[in-house]
Amino acid sequence: MRLSSYALQIEERTVERVTVSPKYQVVIPRSVRERLDIRPGQQVQMIAYEDRIEVIPVRPAKELRGFLSGPNTFEREPDRL
Repeated sequence: MRLSSYALQIEERTVERVTVSPKYQVVIPRSVRERLDIRPGQQVQMIAYEDRIEVIPVRPAKELRGFLSGPNTFEREPDRL
């Protein structure tokens, strides 16, 4: 069975439609894989939320370092500097 897809551009977001295979498999479209930098063998989390499924790439903790950059507003105790 061949999986089909199409893309619709909405406000800088790409909406992709895929077909579920008889084995309940889906192919993540190339545009989505490239945008989210998803690689073969990488794990994703699937969350059922109301009437939709969200697929979230699992990132190593090292990749998260510095994602909250900005001014440090946390006051440290003088003996902890």
